[in-house]
Amino acid sequence: MTIALMCLPYAGAGASLFRPWREQPDRAFQVTPIQLPGREERFIEDPYSSVGEAAAGCAERVTAAAQGRQFALFGHSFGAVIAYETARLLVADGAPLPQRLIVSGAAAPGVARPYLGVDGLSDDELVERVGALAGYDHEAFADPDLRELIVPALRADMAINETYRPGTVDPLPVPITVLRGMDDDLVTRMDAELWSGHTTAGYELLDMPGGHMYFAEDWQGLWAKLDVVLRDVARRLP
Repeated sequence: MTIALMCLPYAGAGASLFRPWREQPDRAFQVTPIQLPGREERFIEDPYSSVGEAAAGCAERVTAAAQGRQFALFGHSFGAVIAYETARLLVADGAPLPQRLIVSGAAAPGVARPYLGVDGLSDDELVERVGALAGYDHEAFADPDLRELIVPALRADMAINETYRPGTVDPLPVPITVLRGMDDDLVTRMDAELWSGHTTAGYELLDMPGGHMYFAEDWQGLWAKLDVVLRDVARRLP
């Protein structure tokens, strides 16, 4: 059985991040990008302005994209927050649930996010500080035209991220896999381990070589790791 892997991008990025990887021959999953508003083909739409709005929109898109198939949720950094909140909403709505929630490069809910004071930053300052925070400069920011298109979504996503407060919530009845770059200076191992308290269905923390954006130079390494995780999930399905 092939599992649909619903992929949510990091702050400012669009679904094109994942589209080159939709065909994964001999893998236990099929990459299924979830596009957020305010970028690429949804550019004319306003970006999400709250976690609740993002979870509602993503839950709708994930359910539609699943088309009755078994699925898992994957998100990196800001995308991990949205994936988690989407899973929470699916539980609350009594909707079909992911077979696994896979969060990457993200501290557990309840851990304070880095505060940049996004509203008070110019576009140049925002790009510079996000790059320093992640230890990664996306090549698109070097192109003035692309940069102009990306920054509004980046600003909206970072504003959501820095004010994210989940409150007191029940653990998910969904297993959680946590991926963390071993050299990640943004997310400590301790903060990643706290995800264990957010599920009643099993948890694992997997180390990946590299920093916060560990997959940027080794996408195949990411997919290979996820194949191991999801192949095990598929074996357990009836």
